[in-house]
Amino acid sequence: MNAPRLYRVILPVRNLDESVRFYATLLGQAGARVSGGRHYFDCGGVILACLDPAGDGDEVVARPNQEHVYFAVDDLEAYHARAHELGALSPDDVHGAAAGAIGVRPWGERSFYLHDPTGNPLCFVDERTLFTGRR
Repeated sequence: MNAPRLYRVILPVRNLDESVRFYATLLGQAGARVSGGRHYFDCGGVILACLDPAGDGDEVVARPNQEHVYFAVDDLEAYHARAHELGALSPDDVHGAAAGAIGVRPWGERSFYLHDPTGNPLCFVDERTLFTGRR
């Protein structure tokens, strides 16, 4: 039997238009509105879905995810520059280093951390340094 394939990750957002502008700038693509409360971005075969429940008529209040969503990218510096322009870089520390700065983490990945306008935690990782646990 084949392993299941992850095809969509939902990020709850409080203001869809603001989030679409943020992700379009950060990801360098327009994405596509698929309903009043959903906007999809293609991230290498996995859809990043920004979901504003109110935009689809739901009474649920969007709350940010607790854990990071990780993106593997081929030009970490370009994504970092866009995150900086958006004022989204994390002010926190991770393993004793500035999370918002590009750094090599103890497990070998080059990465930086940020938050979207709703507060969803994100991490961008240089694809040449991905640690998948399968080394």
